[in-house]
Amino acid sequence: MAPKKTSKGKSGFFGVRQKPSENWGVEFSDAGRRWWIDTYPSAHEATRAYDVVVRRAKRPRSHLNFPEIKTRAEAEMLVPQGINMKEITTKKKKTKKLSVVVSAGETDEEAMARFAREHPEYVQVDLEYYWKREAEQKKKGLKKEDEAGPSTVIPIESSSEED
Repeated sequence: MAPKKTSKGKSGFFGVRQKPSENWGVEFSDAGRRWWIDTYPSAHEATRAYDVVVRRAKRPRSHLNFPEIKTRAEAEMLVPQGINMKEITTKKKKTKKLSVVVSAGETDEEAMARFAREHPEYVQVDLEYYWKREAEQKKKGLKKEDEAGPSTVIPIESSSEED
């Protein structure tokens, strides 16, 4: 049976792609989660490992690269390196930043006051940020003065010579 073509990679097998290190990597997706299986020295071994994971997930035989292998036990024997699954964590989705929509006839101040009433948690976070920043600036200001030592004013006498 000819290997199935995938849209990812050029290996010709499901879940297998060649890494820059010349090894073959195996990935698997199940129920919205992605799994990194492992890397293998050959595409053949990597493909066998993918098939073991598909069998463990109880996927249909049509998802297998080698459906002619009848049992999961037989498939696992063909992967001497074993299976080492790690979940691939995806990047956190960026939260949408809130915006203030100013209605016709509404001043900026009125719109900001409305936003503060509707979202007090953001106002509190802002206040805490500015309070912390102000405290840090005060500490830095005192340190600079302390490092320089006390200010000393030296009077300069002007001498005027009368001829």
